[in-house]
Amino acid sequence: MAYGLYTHIQSNKRRSIALLIGLFLLVYVMTYAGALLAEAMLAGDASLDWLLRAAWRDTIAASPWVTIGTLAWLAIAYKFHQKMIDALTGGHEVTRQEQPRIYNLLENMCISRGITMPKLKIMESPALNAFATGLNPKQYSITVTSGLVDRLDDAELEAVLGHELTHIRNGDVRLLVVAVIMAGVVSFAAEMVFRLLFQGGFRFGRGSRSSSDSKGSGGVVIAIVIAVAMMAVAWLLSIVIRFALSRQREYLADAGAVELTKNPDAMITALRKIENRGELEGATSAVMEMCVDNPRSGIADLFATHPSIDSRVAAIIRFAGGHDPGPIALPEPESPPDETAGDQDERPTGPAIPASGAPTPFGTGGDKPFLPSQPPIEIGGQSSQGPAEPGAQSGPWGPTRRN
Repeated sequence: MAYGLYTHIQSNKRRSIALLIGLFLLVYVMTYAGALLAEAMLAGDASLDWLLRAAWRDTIAASPWVTIGTLAWLAIAYKFHQKMIDALTGGHEVTRQEQPRIYNLLENMCISRGITMPKLKIMESPALNAFATGLNPKQYSITVTSGLVDRLDDAELEAVLGHELTHIRNGDVRLLVVAVIMAGVVSFAAEMVFRLLFQGGFRFGRGSRSSSDSKGSGGVVIAIVIAVAMMAVAWLLSIVIRFALSRQREYLADAGAVELTKNPDAMITALRKIENRGELEGATSAVMEMCVDNPRSGIADLFATHPSIDSRVAAIIRFAGGHDPGPIALPEPESPPDETAGDQDERPTGPAIPASGAPTPFGTGGDKPFLPSQPPIEIGGQSSQGPAEPGAQSGPWGPTRRN
């Protein structure tokens, strides 16, 4: 269904290019706003018109350095973004020998569809979630939490892996990484300027311009307001662009997983088990946006990057069939054994057997009836309970008569 949706793939490619162009535009806006703020704080009682023209000259002069810095940022993010994410989440690559169960599930799915297998990584966390990252086939990887591996069965795990494979194939992963990079560089620049502004305080220059340029300090105040407003708008735009990425990608990834596995019920139960259990402790919002589920509630749902689990389950049932079990209650994960318990942990847990070898009476030591003990019988011999009657033969529980 969604797996071969070429229009969606092409749309993601166009949006990735648009995001890169938007990144440079926002960086230049931030540069101009910073130059205007610097001129206003150092110029003294200059006019607004003079400050605006001076800031433009400064922006033109700084543009080559700004461009080089932005390209360097993109190069670093392109090369090391996966290592940064792994350092943040603790994900580590695993082999078939280390995780044969999930490794084989992913490999078999990739072989059946002729897909280049991404790297498989495990994140030690009790949360139930997974995400895909990478900007090219050599970088693509799928990270799953240990909690997800422990608490989902094979069919459900296969559905989650299919969901992430669809994100990779449809170009969603590349689009999200580019959006995060763009928002990161703008947010970093804005934060640096605001730190210098508010921690250093407003320090205006004591010099003054010529009488033709000087028209009162009112222009300085207006210039500062304009500069701060431009920085705030650029920062908000970088955040809004991330939120504006269509939630449709999650519906399409769910549909792609169903197409890969031919099992809508597995995708539905996987989503129900993940529901409200996917929050990764210590993960940034950028990482959570890449996950199978990014839980939000209340006002925060207005800015959610994922549709609700109920909506996704309803879409699967509508277009692919399946049954919704509703919210699923999972038992708490088992805690590791207490090593301080000593020999008490090694005691048998079954019914106790007296030293004499006599069976435990029914109702006192177990829940199964017992058979009374009998003396051993030699094959072909007679029972010790007396001579056999004519026509009788020995059995395991004494003489029996053949009619």
